Amino acid sequence: MTLPRTLLLGLWMLFVSWPLLAWSAEPALRGTGDLGVIVERGAGRILIVSAGSDSIIGRVEGLGDLSHASVVFSRDQRYAYVFGRDGGLSKVDILRGVVEKRVVQGGNSIGGAISQDGKLVAVANYEPGGLKVFAADTLEPVADIPAAYGDGKLSKVVGIADLPGDRFIYSLFDADQIWIADLRDPKSPKIEKFGNIGKAPYDGLVTPDGRYYLAGLFGEDGIALLDTWQPRQGVKRILANYGRGEEKLPVYKMPHLRGWAVAGHQVYLPAIGRHEVLVADTLNWKETARIAVRGQPVFVVARPDGRQVWVNFAFPDNGFVQVIDTLSGQVIQTLEPGKAVLHLEFTPRGEAVWVSARDDNKVVIYDTASFAKRAELPAESPSGIFFTSRAHRIGF
Repeated sequence: MTLPRTLLLGLWMLFVSWPLLAWSAEPALRGTGDLGVIVERGAGRILIVSAGSDSIIGRVEGLGDLSHASVVFSRDQRYAYVFGRDGGLSKVDILRGVVEKRVVQGGNSIGGAISQDGKLVAVANYEPGGLKVFAADTLEPVADIPAAYGDGKLSKVVGIADLPGDRFIYSLFDADQIWIADLRDPKSPKIEKFGNIGKAPYDGLVTPDGRYYLAGLFGEDGIALLDTWQPRQGVKRILANYGRGEEKLPVYKMPHLRGWAVAGHQVYLPAIGRHEVLVADTLNWKETARIAVRGQPVFVVARPDGRQVWVNFAFPDNGFVQVIDTLSGQVIQTLEPGKAVLHLEFTPRGEAVWVSARDDNKVVIYDTASFAKRAELPAESPSGIFFTSRAHRIGF
């Protein structure tokens, strides 16, 4: 049977146009280095954003409880690994705007990290207490390291960060310890344990060179310091005399050290229960200054060039952000982005900062030179903001 000529022509047109139709279903060609994500904590969703155009370019749903979510990125900056409070670990393709895979690996998680070679993703768990490690490409489990102490008890794990050599460092809140997990052989992890570091480590940071790990202590004054280049020297205490004998204010929100601020050889740290930022010299880890600020600091974050440090606060001052000039050591600007400022994130070279105002359902973008508002973006109860430039920084 001979097909009509018009039908043959139609089939031929469909055949030659098929590659074009298939290509049109793919995302627009773009790089990943200028992208980032904003966590919409109440909606279980992330927004995919462009730092260069101050714009939202996509949304990804179905990520579970994001009330304390954090994010790390694959080394090619294409995939965001989202750690949810419900124990969910989600791998999101930010170019295609889809969840590639999601696993619920625990009952209550507080964050995670990605290894130096980009092949492993580690999740810090409150419940069950410990560290779980997954293959970054498939999210298949590769290691389970319970944070066991005492008579079989499990500790909450906090303050996780990556270290060179495909290692992860983290603190055990209940056990008053710091552990380093060496995952160069994922089937046989090697664990170094450091005890008696101080009471109730609540968060931690790694300096930009990956050498020093600092754990903030909630149960007493001071900071626990471990030199990861010389771990046999053990954990030292720094700033141990800060606030000793003085009455602390009620703590409405725990400070976050993960948003560390290191500028030159000075480190800027939030003081628990105080309206001050502590400054220490990284050459000798001695206190060099205390900077009075409006409220109790939560995040103390340095602009990439180190010239400014931006600070947000716990309730009742959580509608304000203050800027410290690191040359003078003075507060030079006070801004009011909106109600309940939860997070700040600088663009990769620091010309702008993005600020989430949860209770006003918006993200405000400021020029860091003039402090002028560049843009506002709508977001439902926004919290964490993460740019893909983190993929190439230790401890992020």
